[in-house]
Amino acid sequence: MAVAGRKPKPYIQAVREGTFRGDRQKEGVRFAPTDPVEPDWDDLLPGDDLEVVRARKTAAELWGRIVPALTYSAGLVDVQRETVTDLCVTWAWIVMGNRALAREGVIIDGDRGRARNPWCTVISQHRQHFRSLIGELGLTPASAQRITAPPQDDEDDDIWD
Repeated sequence: MAVAGRKPKPYIQAVREGTFRGDRQKEGVRFAPTDPVEPDWDDLLPGDDLEVVRARKTAAELWGRIVPALTYSAGLVDVQRETVTDLCVTWAWIVMGNRALAREGVIIDGDRGRARNPWCTVISQHRQHFRSLIGELGLTPASAQRITAPPQDDEDDDIWD
């Protein structure tokens, strides 16, 4: 039973800390412990345009940086990879849009005169989605603090002491 006003610890955190109690915490859904397989970026972001090639590279780089960390720290498994894939593609679109804004400018000449570049709207929407995804994955400082690290063992049983 949780204390009034406090959320119970996430299952995985309680297991890591050795404090899991079946009468107080729910195990939640368990998935097979298979490492996430990197998606085929050519299939997700098709095309030969230079910007699309760069977007694939950007998405692959982000995958390579965060998936090993999430697999180790949060127990990310293959059936959960779509959230990370979506994060990588969203980031690639944000980077692509920022490059377009740098080339074209925020205000462009349109059919009816000067107007706001459509990339401004696209980037804004993608940034909102990106923020929700990194919060979901615990990649922001605030969301990472929801999970506390297990206490350090200061006993003298270490062979190097």
